[in-house]
Amino acid sequence: ELVSCVGWTTADELYSCSDDHQIMKWNLLTSETVQVVKLPDDIYPIDLHWFPRSTGGKKQSYAESFVLTSSDGKFHLISKSGRLEKSVEAHGGAVLAARWNYEGTALVTVGEDGQVKVWSKSGMLRSTLAQQGTPVYSVAWGPDSEKVLYTSGKQLIIKPLQPNAKVLQWKAHDGLILKIDWNSVNDLILSAGEDCKYKVWDSYGRILFSSQPHEYPITSVAWTMDGELFAVGSFHTLRLCDRTGWSYALEKPNTGSIFNIAWSIDGTQLAGACGNGHVIFAHVVEQRWEWKNFEITLIKRRTMEVRNVINDAVDLLEFRDRVIKASLNYGHLVVSTSLQCYVFSTKNWNTPTIFDLKEGTVSLILQAERHFLLTDGGGLYLYSYEGRLISSPKFPGMRTDVLNAQTVSLSNDTLAIKDKADGKVIYIFEALSGKPLGDGKPLTHTTEIVEIALDQKGLTSERKIVFIDKNRDLHITSVKRFGKEQKIVKIGTMVHTLAWNDTSNILCGIQDTRFTVWYYPNTVYVDKDLLPKTLYEKDASEFSKNPQIVHFVGNQITIRRADGSLIHLNISPYPAILHEYVSSSKWEDAVRLCRFVKDQTMWACLAAMAVANKDMATAEIAYASIGEIDKVQFINFIKDLPSKESRMAHILLFSGNTQEAETLLLQTGLIYQAIQVNINLYNWDRALELAVKHKTHVDTVLAYRQKFLEDFNKKETNKRFLQYAEGVSI
Repeated sequence: ELVSCVGWTTADELYSCSDDHQIMKWNLLTSETVQVVKLPDDIYPIDLHWFPRSTGGKKQSYAESFVLTSSDGKFHLISKSGRLEKSVEAHGGAVLAARWNYEGTALVTVGEDGQVKVWSKSGMLRSTLAQQGTPVYSVAWGPDSEKVLYTSGKQLIIKPLQPNAKVLQWKAHDGLILKIDWNSVNDLILSAGEDCKYKVWDSYGRILFSSQPHEYPITSVAWTMDGELFAVGSFHTLRLCDRTGWSYALEKPNTGSIFNIAWSIDGTQLAGACGNGHVIFAHVVEQRWEWKNFEITLIKRRTMEVRNVINDAVDLLEFRDRVIKASLNYGHLVVSTSLQCYVFSTKNWNTPTIFDLKEGTVSLILQAERHFLLTDGGGLYLYSYEGRLISSPKFPGMRTDVLNAQTVSLSNDTLAIKDKADGKVIYIFEALSGKPLGDGKPLTHTTEIVEIALDQKGLTSERKIVFIDKNRDLHITSVKRFGKEQKIVKIGTMVHTLAWNDTSNILCGIQDTRFTVWYYPNTVYVDKDLLPKTLYEKDASEFSKNPQIVHFVGNQITIRRADGSLIHLNISPYPAILHEYVSSSKWEDAVRLCRFVKDQTMWACLAAMAVANKDMATAEIAYASIGEIDKVQFINFIKDLPSKESRMAHILLFSGNTQEAETLLLQTGLIYQAIQVNINLYNWDRALELAVKHKTHVDTVLAYRQKFLEDFNKKETNKRFLQYAEGVSI
């Protein structure tokens, strides 16, 4: 009879249930199949979901029990050995789906009677979330287990568990919606309908992808755990797709309709419940990684092929266990299998460094130039490329299973992680010690953050982080906080995707309809008005909608379009060379380079870099070349100042840091200059306050104030000035 549902207990063991009342256990390592239990003849199983493995911080290696729903309106809690522990009357008509939440503290069931019910772990009814007149075919928990998504005919509905919170509802398909899935890592929703389409939505109900109509209704969809891929099942059809919707592969197995798809825990294989009584198993192969002149393909589950495209040399890498995740960058290939981690240098493919993994299933590998980060269900681990464990950072409420490349960023000295519980917070760690940076306070923004990225080069004290928030605004700020609150500066709007360069601090991104490169993002802290002059912009319409930047290596940018095709863009190599000169303080070479290239953008970058490094001679040349005469004049004025401290203070003023400039002048005892700075900026109250506090130049301040008022024919209204004016003759 037809197989209705399947579910994995470990990465290699699967349970399946069928209308012939049997629950079968499949072991993929030994290829044996055992009947676990024969259900009573009146129970026709519909849906099965294993109790989550990581509950209360303890991580079990396999699931202990599962919930099984059936056509007689009950759901059954069944142990791994097949013992029926409890049956609960739940719905009128069949119970069409049941799902445990991520913590294993609640179970949601939906049925033909149009009800959505939430139950406790032991099967006691907690609440009826919703009632409607049509059957609910499918249900899914939101990433934080606080919302439930369910189907209502052609509509999708997201309902929070809190009473009287706002319910989100939208029309999603032109036919009945048969299956949905909501991923906890990327927060995206999949839906499959009788209109023969599958669609990808974000959690606000905005459509990100809609497929072409197929020949038959789509009967199943399922995300992998890490949210990078999803599978689609239909009649005689199995499809593998990227998270953005485009299709990697299409298989036409002889299966009837595939009613249910379950991904194994490590995301390397899936099982499908087929209408003709078969269970189909499929493995994901042929993933590809590219870096500079190397192209690596996973050709079998345990074998990789490395091609060097320069000389067409081919190497085969064999592994003991199946490959789960891999990453290729910065001259190293890091591969995690189910038990071990291999680190290859691209210079030598024969002798990898191999070390054992604690937990197994690695969900993310991130590389920086000097080290790499592994995350698994148990924590975050930073390793050197020699295979030595450097640190394993921890923070309160850490959930490592929901981290991905958008929410974690690694550089040579810093690790940044977006908090899952509060989306406005970024935790920042020192990579080598694993301790929180600076005073240990995380970085907090005003709205929710979507994506973060650390720059890769330069001094630790100047490390910058950029992030995109929910409104798609791009902000930059400094990672190091010396007590003072570092400004968060907005440098872009409607930014969909971004990447830092691997060899210099150049940032690229796609804003709305323009592809933009920020050649020197630090400009905002030096001379904000210069920023537009340090950008390179180009029309991005050729990338179609929703493109993603994959790599930014050297001066080549790789962009993946929404249809899955890759586009390579080259940008000018000169800004990177300029960065290199400046980082080694070769100012004359930098000026020579700019004179050779004759490009305004380059001069603008050089001007900002020179001011940032307090090299005023170079700054003067650069500003003169882009025609900023007022700034040249101010730089000349700075050069003629008598003392080093006042020069420093005026450079700070030049960059708009008035507070720091004033503090510096006061510290070095240049009180008159500090007062004069405030007068020049029309900060009258502050100027007077300083004068009174230091009992000096009160008359000067009053004189300037009087002249200012006379120029504008105004009367003095400020109480403090009136009070002091009485006692001082000017």
